[in-house]
Amino acid sequence: MHIGAGFFFQGLDPKVSDQEVYRTQLDIADQCEPAGFQSIWTAEHHFNRYHMMPNPAQFLTYMAGRTTNALLGSMVMVIPWHDPIRVAESITFLDTVSGGRTILGLGRGLGKIEFDGFRQDMGESRQRFIEYADAISQSLETGVMEYDGQILKQPKVEIRPNAAFSFRGRTYASAVSPESAKIMAKLGYGLILIAQKPWETVVRETTEYAALFEEVNGYECPRPILVNLTTVDTDPARAADMHNEYTMAYARSTIDHYEFQNPHMETINGYEYYAGLRKNIEKHGVLTFNRFLADLQIHGTPDQVIEATVERVRALNCAGVINMMSMGGMPADIAQRNFRTYVDHVLPKLKAIDTFREIGSPSYETRRAA
Repeated sequence: MHIGAGFFFQGLDPKVSDQEVYRTQLDIADQCEPAGFQSIWTAEHHFNRYHMMPNPAQFLTYMAGRTTNALLGSMVMVIPWHDPIRVAESITFLDTVSGGRTILGLGRGLGKIEFDGFRQDMGESRQRFIEYADAISQSLETGVMEYDGQILKQPKVEIRPNAAFSFRGRTYASAVSPESAKIMAKLGYGLILIAQKPWETVVRETTEYAALFEEVNGYECPRPILVNLTTVDTDPARAADMHNEYTMAYARSTIDHYEFQNPHMETINGYEYYAGLRKNIEKHGVLTFNRFLADLQIHGTPDQVIEATVERVRALNCAGVINMMSMGGMPADIAQRNFRTYVDHVLPKLKAIDTFREIGSPSYETRRAA
């Protein structure tokens, strides 16, 4: 199966500077391709130290120049915060200089601090996402962007350079609500799965989306991509300590960054799910929810991580898994140990299992050429 590495530039420890956070992450990123990881990923966030990555395309272009074969993925670019033309241009540039190694993940955003900082109404984010995603995806195929929507009014312009290859089969959405599933399926997007719900719910919703996608398009959905915060150690006690300290800290930072306990979600169009989530947190307590989010992540000894990864990838029919191995204020030495343990004891075995699972399946390239 496909195994990738994700980078979350999180600065929860106030004693560690932004530059030190970057040095640690970039050092590990440079080790990924030589160690055998098949892709490198990052997400987009702004305005605090939850995740200090304002421009995924810029980081991925930097990594394109430091790698030869690794795929380069966004998980995700939040397109309502951008001019769609600039998104399309940055992606086609990355695809050109990398020789077609881009995997494009798009999302509509959730952090109020970020919408406020960009002077945007969160209630418009769904419509912005729909129109921007449609315009961007069309332009990646045609080399031209032209759009007449409710929000986006774009006169005809050329996108230069063109994308190296078609983006059909290598474009993904981070989450698909029931309300937007048909839209995402029509756009031809696969799913990036980041655990936030019980696994039985994730399996059911992923299966339903695959069926809907095939009904809309007449061909199979790209296999989804599983993203996981991964902690592993050969010592079971130390593995448990890492999970309980760093994955728990990351989960709590997620609750705080997205303000899951703030009633404002109940008043914002398109975010009804999170209003229900707040009520669930109130019912069970934030510590219980914190533990729930953390325990959704794969952790433990190498054998436990291998077993859990295979089980989840098969249950969800994923292309593979993207591992984030530094989070929650994890010191540089522990992040390096976590990474090396995965490389030495987990990565080779997982790559040898279900070798037919791969991001960017040749079937999609064949369909593009046809």
